[in-house]
Amino acid sequence: MTHPTVLVIEDDTAIRRGLVDALQYAGYTVLEAAEGRAGAALAVEATIDLVLLDVMLPGRDGFSILDDLRQARPTLPVIMVTARGGEDDRVRGLVNGADDYVIKPFSARELLARVEAVLRRSPERPSDVHSLRLGNVIVRLDRGEVVEAGVARATLSQRECGILRYLACNAGRAIARDELLHRVWGIDPRGVETRTVDMHVARLRDKLAGGESGRAGEEIILTVRGKGYMLSTSVEVDPA
Repeated sequence: MTHPTVLVIEDDTAIRRGLVDALQYAGYTVLEAAEGRAGAALAVEATIDLVLLDVMLPGRDGFSILDDLRQARPTLPVIMVTARGGEDDRVRGLVNGADDYVIKPFSARELLARVEAVLRRSPERPSDVHSLRLGNVIVRLDRGEVVEAGVARATLSQRECGILRYLACNAGRAIARDELLHRVWGIDPRGVETRTVDMHVARLRDKLAGGESGRAGEEIILTVRGKGYMLSTSVEVDPA
């Protein structure tokens, strides 16, 4: 299995070296950049799973890089790493799309735990889930199709696969509509009509429920009143 790749954008040589060493020791593949412009280019172009992004950088500051990333790669996980621990800076980073905010100084153990937690809930892990199974209904997320009794009978869109994948990666908890908008659609849910999620889930359930499977759509995706949606515990999740 391929290890996640983390990009470290940090201008302080000692701190950057410490981050790289800790991540590599934990099994991650690591790319690094010591300057804002080079880091921004890597973040957009390289094949990576997460960015550790300093705020105060030569060339470009971390907030401007974050803004570009949310346009180019809206679901790429970003953890801000900075000595600027004021509330305004933390709020700005989180509101603008950072997944977490770590204040210097911090321990390697804490940072690795945060990296693992963010990656665990990230939708940019398409290889984490290969397929879902409920009875004789198999949902092939790699092919975007619903198979029943060995016959493909429905095609799923990329968005529909993203919804199922995110629910599967977060099995056991209800996912709010705003979280789905943010993590699957990659948009700021503020001011967005959450019926968008409901309509997509309704169409997805229709596709899952065809053929002999009856209520399979509602049995696979459960509605949790007042909270959102979750994957049924009866669904078998096959990892990639």
